[in-house]
This record gives sequence, structure tokens and C-alpha cells, in this order.
Amino acid sequence: MSDALFRGWLLAWIVWSAVPFGALVLVMIHRVTGGRWGEVLALVLRPATTLVPLAAVTFLGVALGLHAAYPWAAGTGAKPDVLRLYLDPTLFLVRAAVTLLGWSALAALFLSGRAGTLAAALGLTFYGLSISLVSVDWILSVEPGFNASAFPADVALHQILAALAFAALVSPPSLDARGASDLAGLMLATLLGVIYLELMSYIVAWYGDLPPKAAWYLKRGASPWGGILVASLIIGGILPFLALLFSAVRNSPALMRGVGLLVLVGVAVHFAWLVLPAYGDEAGSAAAAAVVALAVLVLLSRFASRLIIRRAGRLRHV
Repeated sequence: MSDALFRGWLLAWIVWSAVPFGALVLVMIHRVTGGRWGEVLALVLRPATTLVPLAAVTFLGVALGLHAAYPWAAGTGAKPDVLRLYLDPTLFLVRAAVTLLGWSALAALFLSGRAGTLAAALGLTFYGLSISLVSVDWILSVEPGFNASAFPADVALHQILAALAFAALVSPPSLDARGASDLAGLMLATLLGVIYLELMSYIVAWYGDLPPKAAWYLKRGASPWGGILVASLIIGGILPFLALLFSAVRNSPALMRGVGLLVLVGVAVHFAWLVLPAYGDEAGSAAAAAVVALAVLVLLSRFASRLIIRRAGRLRHV
């Protein structure tokens, strides 16, 4: 039972943390590019970015459950050289600590208003380098043997998409018809990127015809995982994409809330499809634990957000 709790916490943390991490990336992108969209979405993206340090703290649940969530932590499931030189618990935790502390520092820097264009460019570079490592560590290494060069970019786009969908779901007061249209355009472009990378990764693996990659996809294509993949594609990809093609949806903050909800559900189901099949017959119990853990993380984030808002209000009156 304890194994299921740790595995569920891992999945819930991956799903929940996508929003603050994606928000941080969008804040840095806006600092480099500018644009009205960042000003309109600031009421959502900035509070979401404040949760990056909380994501770093709650990663402790993953660190405590390494042996339950990752087979390599017990010395199995990968080649000896890989276990010694890369998939080592100490090295895993060092990479995670450097990444999460770095992202937390970036969040604090940009929220303080002291960061300029150069800092944003350097921050995006650090994010690009670190996500290429931790996306494999946190997700793909639950089942060592499979890797894809496009996977880090795919995870980064999912995080950005989750933050945009959250912004659409929350719909800040500043989100007028023009702002909703800008947000819809960003979501549409990100959706296209996600669908393209997913499809190309599968095509490259199919043409490569390598046994480890084939086994990874075959496991996730078997029942019930194949149906879950189709559900995530329809709920989080096809339906939102088709909806965003209509100007009536793009210009309506109310309708954009529905699109945002669909995308968030699709992102969560997709991450579940990536992680849960690795646990075989125990995937069901891990999924149930993930639902509970996700609820806990959402409650923690709401409490933290209110605390930060109250503290910021007190500082303004000092």
C-alpha cells in the first residue's frame, strides 16, 4: 500500500507542478518578447509562478518514495553502467535539487520585478538544459530502456499548455474578448506543437523498429492504456483544437473556461498514460492514490496562494 501512495504522489506531483512550471516559462518568455498577452494573463501567471517553491518542497514526497516509484533505485531495471553513472539515487536527487532550486530562484527573481531581458534569456536557457534531464528522470525512468530526443520538448510544451489552460479556466477580470483571443491563439499553437511532437516521436520509433521502444509503446497500446491514450487525445487535443477554430469560442472568456478544463484533463490523463503502465497490475491502486494526492496538492496550493496574497497586502500597507 505504501508503494501505491508514493507512486500516486509522483504522478499527482507531475500533473500539478506542470502549471507553476509552465507559468514560470511563460513569464520569462513574455519578459523577452513583450506583448499584451503577458500583461492580460499576469493576474494568473504571477500567482501560479509563486507556487514554484512549493513544488520544490513537495518534491520531497517523490524523494522519499524513490524505491517505490523507480525500479532502478533498488538496483534493477537498467544496465549496470547506466545505474552507476546516471540512474543513481544520489545523482538523481542532486539533479532534481539543482533544477528545482534554480527554478525557484528564477521565480523569486521575476516576481520581484528586478529581472530584465538578459535574465529572462538566461533563465530560459537554464530551463531548457534542466528540463532535458529531469523530464527523463521524473517520467521516463519509471521504466528504463526507452528514450526519445523530443521527449523533453514534449514535456516542456505540456507544462506551457497546462499553464495556458489554467489561465483560461480561471479567466482573470482583465481577460476581455481580445485577451481571450490572444490566449486562444497561444493555446492553439501549443496544441499543434504537442500533437506534432507526439506523432513524430511515434513515427521515428516505428521506423527505428528497436525492441525497447517497441515494447514501451506496445505496453501503452494494450488495454486499457490504448483507450486512455485515445481519451487524452480527444479530450485534451482534438476537442479543444476544433473549438479554438471558432471565433465565437476564441472571443468568449466563458467558453474559454470550458476549453481550459478540457485541456487540463487531457494533460493529466496523458501524464497518467506515460507513468502508470510501468506499474503493471498495481497501476490501479497508484491511480487512486494519485487522485487523492492531487486533491491534497491543490488544497496546499490554494492555502499557499492565500497566504502569499495576504502577506503581499500587508507589505503594501507598511
